[in-house]
Amino acid sequence: MTEAQRVNIEEKRKPGRVLSFFALKFHDGDADRAKVEAIEAALNKAGIDIVLMARDVEKWGEAEIPAGKKLMRDYAFPAMRECDCNIIEFSEKGVGLGMNAGFCYAVGTPVFVIAKTGSDISSTMADVAEEVVFYDEPEDLIEPFTRIAKKLADK
Repeated sequence: MTEAQRVNIEEKRKPGRVLSFFALKFHDGDADRAKVEAIEAALNKAGIDIVLMARDVEKWGEAEIPAGKKLMRDYAFPAMRECDCNIIEFSEKGVGLGMNAGFCYAVGTPVFVIAKTGSDISSTMADVAEEVVFYDEPEDLIEPFTRIAKKLADK
């Protein structure tokens, strides 16, 4: 197994595009990977690229966090701080997602929440989000995030 490395944000940045930290309640396995890849494809069409810990640091389970290092503290928080925004998939709740949203809100990184239509979004999560976007299919995210990407790019 290889050793996890911090994400080089400057290498991931592309001119004229928004770079977002992307968080979700992740379960190891192909189903979650396919879900992430479908959402990422929609966000890419909207002009948004993502940083994803499971892929970019943990290499889909092929890299391990070195002894003495912690995923959130040493890898996720520094990446969140450097991204243009944070998109949280909140169809399934998780403590880490709340930590993610709170950290980004505290450091001034805009938070956007996405969730399957009918999902319960806590008032706490809704309070820190710039916008909550519900979707049935990942393609439903293209229009709202095209608008959001333009707004972020204009800042």
